[in-house]
Amino acid sequence: MLRSLYSGISGMKNFQTKLDVIGNNISNVNTYGFKKGRTIFQDLYSQSITGASAPAGTMGGTNPSQVGLGSQLASIDTIHTGGSLQTTGRNLDLAISGDGFFQVAETGKFGAPLYTRAGNFYLDNKGDIVTSEGLYLKSTGGGKITIPTTAKSMSVGQDGNVSYVDSTGAIQTAGTIELAKFPNVGGLEKSGSNLYIATTNSGTAVVAAPGQSGIGLVQAGSLEMSNVDLSEEFTEMIVAQRGFQSNTKIITTSDEILQELMNLKR
Repeated sequence: MLRSLYSGISGMKNFQTKLDVIGNNISNVNTYGFKKGRTIFQDLYSQSITGASAPAGTMGGTNPSQVGLGSQLASIDTIHTGGSLQTTGRNLDLAISGDGFFQVAETGKFGAPLYTRAGNFYLDNKGDIVTSEGLYLKSTGGGKITIPTTAKSMSVGQDGNVSYVDSTGAIQTAGTIELAKFPNVGGLEKSGSNLYIATTNSGTAVVAAPGQSGIGLVQAGSLEMSNVDLSEEFTEMIVAQRGFQSNTKIITTSDEILQELMNLKR
């Protein structure tokens, strides 16, 4: 009887984790570049009551008899499918159409950059292209991209080329945005603020200009929305809620049966 109690407890814990992931997905439904999470369950080990036997003589073979001991969390996956693009008309709002990540870092730390799909960039008072937190956008030259403060206008092409019109009216190139692609994008680790860090299982990043080495193109004047589907999340929420309730029912039913066993002594 105690086995069913602990199986119910394991199920409750897992569905609580599933609800945590769903809640995080819903809270980030309007977060630019956010990638939703998904919980995967698997069974725990099973207790063998009887083993399998092969046919012998006049008797046929028998199958094993096992009692499962609950479930456990197998993984929490990050789903890196592309989100829809929202047109903003702002030059420094950049979206990646296809695979790849923007690389951002503090000055001098481009050897170990952070990665993001959120392309809402800005210019600081020195003309450097930065994130909302002040991290510099990396160029193919391995440094930051700077627009002179005297520039009349600037634009970003699909190939990542950043150009501007100087004070004399001539078109100049400030640099080319360098994107990164990973063999196992699911191996990246979220570090908050729409940023990812590489791990030992993400593989070595392939870096190139947009449109090269299988990397997507840059769409200026657009931002990538979250890939969270509210209808899917609310459906999964119902499934998690009912699963949680079912496991609580297992516990209460087991408790009632234990109470009946205790009453036998009276």
